[in-house]
Amino acid sequence: MVNKSNIAIKVSGLKKSYGKNKVLTGIDFEVKQGTMLALLGPNGAGKTTAVRILSTLLKPDEGDISIAGYDVLTQADCVRRVIGLTGQSAAVDELLTGRENLVMMGRLYRLTKKSAKLRADELLKDFDLTDAADRPSKTYSGGMRRRLDLAVSLIAIPPIIFLDEPTTGLDPRSRLAMWDIIEKLMASGTTILLTTQYLEEADKLADQIIVIDGGKIIAEGTASQLKSKVGKDRLELTLKDSQAVASAKKILGKAIIGSDDEENTVSLTINDINKDVKNVLEALSKANITIVSMEVHKPTLDDVFLSLTGKQKNKKEEA
Repeated sequence: MVNKSNIAIKVSGLKKSYGKNKVLTGIDFEVKQGTMLALLGPNGAGKTTAVRILSTLLKPDEGDISIAGYDVLTQADCVRRVIGLTGQSAAVDELLTGRENLVMMGRLYRLTKKSAKLRADELLKDFDLTDAADRPSKTYSGGMRRRLDLAVSLIAIPPIIFLDEPTTGLDPRSRLAMWDIIEKLMASGTTILLTTQYLEEADKLADQIIVIDGGKIIAEGTASQLKSKVGKDRLELTLKDSQAVASAKKILGKAIIGSDDEENTVSLTINDINKDVKNVLEALSKANITIVSMEVHKPTLDDVFLSLTGKQKNKKEEA
């Protein structure tokens, strides 16, 4: 079957329960070819369950799911041919070298021995693993093993990739390296479904974001669209001392949404960054209140997450 539409992933009415525990209660979404959709949600929201179903590792209770035009239930073998999957932990053979892992996977995908070796060399270079290619993967650092794991999932150059928290547990430097690799995949036209515990990751990489809570979708849109729903820009002023803070409160009144007497700061929302900031500065200047520093804060995905779910960022996906 050839996928003639520009929709790479289509999910309709997806439901999954484990006994009385309803993990997914009916979710719908689409991912266009060559774009990235990020799934966000609190601990146990069902993100990983959704990925397992889409990658044919689990069967849904209900729902219609197609990947590149193939049905995940009736055409599972076809689905597996067009996807790559990287899970929350590296799924490589620790006793084999990085090169051997890649060649072995290439042979499993029925590449010739020569083609498997050539593809392994390409991926080792792309993922900056050439120097460690002939070392057992058990000697690799966490970041190297995650890069190898992603390289293994790309051995057959799949047009669609599922990344289930690919940077979990990585140090900041390794995470940035993985982001660079993912951005290169997107630039090449690869379609990506990402689950992540890092909100800044979704903000930086994803074209569209879906927030799941309680087994259902509670918000969706671009990062900018989601942020715009949360609230207005916030102006934070650091003043000279606590006396200045008290005076600023009297002058600005109800406009102030928060203050910190220890840090000598006041915060207020603004509608027009030019007009409102100017008015605040003029009012404080007339009262001879010294401003030590000033910052304008835009709403973040952290604000979106907390506003929608009322929960802290999830540390580890359970569902």
